[in-house]
Amino acid sequence: MSYVGPDFEPPQPRRPRRGPLTVALAALVPGALLGWLVYEGVGGSGGSDAAGAHSSPSSSSAVSSSSSSSSSSSSPGAGEPSSAGGGDDAKRADPTPGASAPAGSGSLRGKVVVIDPGHNPGNFRHTAEINRQVDVGNGRKECDTTGTSTNDGYTEAEFTLDVSHRLRTLLEQQGATVRLTHDNDSPSWGPCVDERARIGNTAPADAAISIHADGAAEGDRGFHVILPGSVHAGAADTRPILDSSSDLGQRVAGSFLRETGEPPSNYIGEGTGLVTRTDLGGLNLSTVPKVFIECGNMRDSKDSARLTTGAWRQKAAQGISEGIVSFLRES
Repeated sequence: MSYVGPDFEPPQPRRPRRGPLTVALAALVPGALLGWLVYEGVGGSGGSDAAGAHSSPSSSSAVSSSSSSSSSSSSPGAGEPSSAGGGDDAKRADPTPGASAPAGSGSLRGKVVVIDPGHNPGNFRHTAEINRQVDVGNGRKECDTTGTSTNDGYTEAEFTLDVSHRLRTLLEQQGATVRLTHDNDSPSWGPCVDERARIGNTAPADAAISIHADGAAEGDRGFHVILPGSVHAGAADTRPILDSSSDLGQRVAGSFLRETGEPPSNYIGEGTGLVTRTDLGGLNLSTVPKVFIECGNMRDSKDSARLTTGAWRQKAAQGISEGIVSFLRES
């Protein structure tokens, strides 16, 4: 998702829901961030020779995790056998948008997660439909956009579906019921941002996340998690979900940083990896805890080398999954 002059708000402090948890997290964060700095200092993964210049999200929570041993596809020339589109898990589709995938018997049994893969591969064939204005509570915005791509043509829509498939598999293994807002050609474009929010609301989701990648300038790199700002206008009222969404976002940022080695954004968020926005319909209209994650910048050569690699996308899914699992276990 590319930013063109949005109105940003600085990350909003949240009121901790549990005193002991806050103390525990405060003790864990410095160790997690120090470990990342040491990791980057000795070279890190994915050839990130500039990562040490960026600060990590100081408010992100350190969480425990189970590691993932699976990896799938990569882009040609990335040193892996298959294509950038993803492995077998990327080919499985929910029969209808928002359909429920089978739940397992793990610790998240009974929990519902809605994954919103940003954009849609078919959007570019439906420009009239996606350019239609929809109400986002405090204004009107396009139904959807085409998203961005790497300089070699690997699209954000392909990336978000692949990561979403991997994430779904990981969460199902934990016992969660997982729903996608769309999958492959169902529907063939969109859905609109208001409908994406509605799918999460009607699930109803215990947690929802929208997967994206950015389209900024070369040299702008790193991930950031977008939190909902306070909006109370029209059909939008984010006030009941501000604290829970902030908690979810901080946990996702911390685990994503640890699992992927991707630095916090050096061009937005002031090194925290966290940004608050009030102009995104998918957040404004949500009534359940929800965040967006921009996994990296597809237009930066270092970030794109990671985003087009199946093994790194598996790490991205693992990091996001761990944040969601941590949030749901504590909620």
